[in-house]
Amino acid sequence: MPLKFVLRPNEKVIINGAVIGAGDRPGSFFLYNTANFLRGREVLKEEQIDCIEKKLYFVIQLIYIFPEDAELNLTRFGAILDETRAARPDSLRDLDEIERLVRAQNYYRALKICRKLFRSGGTGGMAASGPDGDDGGDPHTDPVP
Repeated sequence: MPLKFVLRPNEKVIINGAVIGAGDRPGSFFLYNTANFLRGREVLKEEQIDCIEKKLYFVIQLIYIFPEDAELNLTRFGAILDETRAARPDSLRDLDEIERLVRAQNYYRALKICRKLFRSGGTGGMAASGPDGDDGGDPHTDPVP
């Protein structure tokens, strides 16, 4: 069963490293095969990094969207994860789960857990959920992101 995307006017999505955007009107399209993707509201830009949790999210995002650079970014991930564990001993269970998910190549779920740390860390910037209160769901099971 294909995954249907409905993009709002001017909304963007990254699919396998390519940025795709809607025009002035809403549009829909279908993914018929497996692809790595993030909706625009889930993408963290480098200039938005203002805490260790966002640094961790950003490196996982890079591994997920740009698998050709995964080896380098997995090394960075290990160092940033260690730094995050030292800074957030209150979140060791979540960080262990993030590590497990990354090692299992379940990057989208790892990103979802990492986003929750933004809220509990009390930092600003990218919301822990989408602008409409949606936590982003799992694109592999959510038929209409």
